Amino acid sequence: MIGASAAFAMFWAALSSLSSGPVPYNVAVAADEARVETPAAEIGSTDALSEIPLALSADQVELMAGDPDWRASARLYHAGGGGATGNDSLGCRPIAMRTVAVDPRVIPRRTKLFIRETVGLRMADGSIHDGYWYASDTGGAIKGQKIDLYTGNGRGSMAQARRLNMRTLTIADAGRFDGCPPAWENAAN
Repeated sequence: MIGASAAFAMFWAALSSLSSGPVPYNVAVAADEARVETPAAEIGSTDALSEIPLALSADQVELMAGDPDWRASARLYHAGGGGATGNDSLGCRPIAMRTVAVDPRVIPRRTKLFIRETVGLRMADGSIHDGYWYASDTGGAIKGQKIDLYTGNGRGSMAQARRLNMRTLTIADAGRFDGCPPAWENAAN
């Protein structure tokens, strides 16, 4: 069995020998049945603030423009398969795409965080992230300028935030919260 590259080369050679001149690239590619289209990135697709289909509040605009309080390297974690299980370090159920695990010596627990790089992030359900996260968890591997972003249940939940993994994120202190991190319906309030 021959590979797709070899089949394409054979097709190209046959096509070139039949025609009197060179074949345009788009014609050759259109004739190649083995090609695979790369789907447009829809989940986690916004990288530039100008692309954000979200009306920013005055607080968000101020947090975007101000100096960051922290810069931290991000990792992703999820429930199941060796990831998070049970409650966070405050005794609360983690909230997908809201709960952050921090080193409490660097970022105090119960801090409402505004992570600029997550503003406009397209979520799996089609909604748009507003940039607010909640420091309610800790972890043994989180030391210094590192944070873990909780993405939800299962490895597939990490797709929406994969571009943030292993990146240094810009984080602003957006205040404190009491109790447990709020659910999505009222998290930005």
